[in-house]
Amino acid sequence: MLAADGEIRQGLPMSYLEFKTRYTSNLQSYMLESDISTRDLSARARRQCSISTEPATRSRTPTRLQISNSRHGRSLFLSTNNWQGTFAADSGVLRSLQPATDSSFDFSPADYFDRRNDVGNYHTGDLTVRWREQGQSVWNEIDTAAARDVKPVSLSATAEDVLLTSYFDFTQELNITRNWIVKDEDLVLQVTIANTAPTARIELGAFGFPLEFNNIFTNRTADDTTAKCVLLDPYIGLDAGYVQATRLTGTGPNLVITPYGTHSRFEAWRFLHETKEQSTGYATQTFEGIYSWQVLSKAYAETEWNATEPWNRPTSVMLEPAESVSFGLRFSVSPTVHEIEDVVSSKGVPLAIGIPGYVLPTDWNGKLFLLSESPVSSIMVDPPGSLQLTEYMAKDPTWKAYHVNAKDGSYGRVRVSIHYEDGREQSVHYYVTDTTTATSAKLANFLVTKQWYTNTSDPFHRAPGLISYDYEKQQHVLQDARAWIAGMSDEGGAGSFEAAAMKIAVHPDVETVAKLELMVQNTVWGNLQNKEDGGTNDTSKYAVKRSLFYHDPQALPDYAYDPTINFNTWAAWNKTEASQVWRSFNYVHVSVLYWALYHAELISPGVLTLQNSTWYLQQSFSTIIASQRDFVEFRHLGQVGESIWLSILQALETEKNFEREFKILREAMQKRQMNWSEQSEPFGSEMSWDSTGQEGVYFWSKYFNSTPLTTKTLSRIRGYTPTLAHWGYNGNARRYWDFLYAGRIPRIERMLHHYGSSLNSLPMIDAFLHSNPPPTSNTSNVATPTTPAAQSFHDLRIGYGGHMGVLTNIHRDGFGSMGFHAWPETLAWDGYSGDFGAGYLGHVVGSVCVLVNHERWGWLGFGGNVEEIQEGDEKGGGGEGGGIVGVGVKVKVQPKDTVRRKIYVAPMGAKIEISAGVIREFVYYHHHTPTKEHKNKLIVEFDLVTGENASQAILKVEDTLGMGIKLKTRGLRNVRGGGYLVDLPGWVEIGLLDGRLICRLVR
Repeated sequence: MLAADGEIRQGLPMSYLEFKTRYTSNLQSYMLESDISTRDLSARARRQCSISTEPATRSRTPTRLQISNSRHGRSLFLSTNNWQGTFAADSGVLRSLQPATDSSFDFSPADYFDRRNDVGNYHTGDLTVRWREQGQSVWNEIDTAAARDVKPVSLSATAEDVLLTSYFDFTQELNITRNWIVKDEDLVLQVTIANTAPTARIELGAFGFPLEFNNIFTNRTADDTTAKCVLLDPYIGLDAGYVQATRLTGTGPNLVITPYGTHSRFEAWRFLHETKEQSTGYATQTFEGIYSWQVLSKAYAETEWNATEPWNRPTSVMLEPAESVSFGLRFSVSPTVHEIEDVVSSKGVPLAIGIPGYVLPTDWNGKLFLLSESPVSSIMVDPPGSLQLTEYMAKDPTWKAYHVNAKDGSYGRVRVSIHYEDGREQSVHYYVTDTTTATSAKLANFLVTKQWYTNTSDPFHRAPGLISYDYEKQQHVLQDARAWIAGMSDEGGAGSFEAAAMKIAVHPDVETVAKLELMVQNTVWGNLQNKEDGGTNDTSKYAVKRSLFYHDPQALPDYAYDPTINFNTWAAWNKTEASQVWRSFNYVHVSVLYWALYHAELISPGVLTLQNSTWYLQQSFSTIIASQRDFVEFRHLGQVGESIWLSILQALETEKNFEREFKILREAMQKRQMNWSEQSEPFGSEMSWDSTGQEGVYFWSKYFNSTPLTTKTLSRIRGYTPTLAHWGYNGNARRYWDFLYAGRIPRIERMLHHYGSSLNSLPMIDAFLHSNPPPTSNTSNVATPTTPAAQSFHDLRIGYGGHMGVLTNIHRDGFGSMGFHAWPETLAWDGYSGDFGAGYLGHVVGSVCVLVNHERWGWLGFGGNVEEIQEGDEKGGGGEGGGIVGVGVKVKVQPKDTVRRKIYVAPMGAKIEISAGVIREFVYYHHHTPTKEHKNKLIVEFDLVTGENASQAILKVEDTLGMGIKLKTRGLRNVRGGGYLVDLPGWVEIGLLDGRLICRLVR
């Protein structure tokens, strides 16, 4: 019988003959005959794939399944209060799935179904199994997509809750039944497997549900792709796991897939290999491919995955003779991205929320909140002792709350296994790093030692300079078939010097600054970047080459090109091709290098030795303007890392004698922004779809007060950037093609924390800092309600996940990898440094410490450790959870982010930033009813940084909520460009009273 609750059962499922015998008198449906009748099938073919679609008695509820004939064959139409859709009559797989609230949208690629319905093409409703008899070593395989050419006989009818039943007769040892069910108006896919062997015990070593939804961008316009397509993101969390399919619009409705039954754990996320010889372009930049929800994975762990450490412990199921087990998935609708976690919890699935996320430096205090119908029975950590979880009383007692701290010496992946009393298990995936300051220092040291190239006889003029690195070989990448990787240009070749530039832009050290100055003087200016125009009327000065390295034996007959490299490819440019200057993205990296050296001098006066700071500022300006010349392609698009251009514009406005340059650059950027405002989807790039242009579009649209476009940009980012209880997927903006262009393992594959994560985090964090009202409340039962305040808090969680993800790319010794390979047979960092620098740029720019007072979770720090002290608590209470009973509370925060110069106090809507030194600590005094004696105020303490020469800094205080409050100062001197001069070390007090933000110098 059907094991609806997923339990392993004794006794076989009801056979088709038994069903007919029992229910013939009640059948009110009719036979659907397929193209091949039963008697036309050979016995061998029937054993391979014999599917019958069983009828049942018609229920008293409205008919949920209807039958239609078309030129594509027979289809079965389903209808519930939540879903409308179509099953393919010949196979019973899902052809179409439309939310009832928006029937114009289809989560499935129904328009491509007939183009990819051949042998080996996977659909939702297909299944994969590996099994063996006890005592055998070899796994047998069942794959319904591989048997697509066998046409089954189908019989269909409606029954209460059951839409469609199919029997598979692949082998005499197993009986497999698939049911499509309606559960509370949700769609459920359930498969029951029974051991029909007379005496043998059967081990199920793998079971997977392929999930095909419309992530096919092939032959679609930008507008059609955004309107029609979705992206799937997995939380590989065992019994608490789920998949979200979010629309590229970033709006709803969205699809949420959760476990159904007690044996449907989400153990692994397996990429399904199909032939690339198909019109949809499988496993290409326009179609990433399809994945499978693996309930069981031991068979893969013993074979294809035996060289990796999987996300979860691989398991199998042993079936006794006549015993069965059921696996199932539930398909639900989420009205918005912000409500996905609400939907997950509403299905009875345990929910985990980590603050500030799941990347935890060793000196950070993290928090983990759990919501479950069943109490927690135990928590295990693997590796043992790497994390310590300490329970405390949550502000909202419906949540379980834990402090999470890394043990000294811990590093890398950590799995937290949470066991509930009802037998379910949840895994939360953390990544432990060194402290942010140590990580930054190690990165710089690795760059200037291991990646510093000094061979001045190099014919490509790459020395002295920072060059790409092969971590597996522990050597420079001096040759590659992709010329730019070895040529110090493009994201894949400029990434190393860009990472070093961003480090010294915020915390300069003498050695790194000196080497970057040498690189500019000898390698960049005049080699990578043109120093002079090419001749009469030529405007190529400041133009940036595509690559310094090239493959051209005729031009360099004496150079020993590596014979093991296949240079017979379009990417192995000759000298002429490498010297071309038409790619706009290359200009950004050079402008970043110049700006970083300019900014280093502001932070540590005297650190420059070869040029003064304004020379570097002028160079950065000229490089940007050169990128806007007519011969430069892609100049109208959002650039990778161009948020630095806004910093350059602001520097031009602040510095004396740069009024002309400021005006020119501002007009050039405004022209681009106006062009974007006229486009429906202004997020293009070299690729047919991309997730990098959004950064520039957002910041320039905000600068020029284009609110509709900033709003649209944030929506688009939500569509491809999830927040999940997994360090690799949390805040991980979708990327899957850049291993081809910058990786040591070049293939189409989901990338974890490529540069898209941090660059897309910038708009999300910035939007939170300017959200109104501040996110200090939460009226939802779970975590992400529909109120604007709580939506902005959800955005912060997304953004901070991407912001912190970049730290995981940095190895213990300081090497920065371009990204993590997510396929379960690999699960490893790529060996090339590649384009890591663009990711580190986003991390540095977004560095901020945020203090939030959450209604359910209390005082929370993102990028800082929070200590809460009750004041005037005459009635008692309050405690760890953040309750305020008496006069108020004092909240002390130690910033722990990488830069430590910017803080945001959400209850005040106050953003405070200094130009040099660090913010050592800040204390916020919060009161129920502020008075002159007890007002809300903020004390901010600044400090010097060892090795940096600044003794003063510029303080800027911003009212991000636009409350119209007036800034009054006492004892602070105004400086050019806005802000006030403060001494290092020093203190300021900022008070909020009667609509006035008052800032005074304390010391």
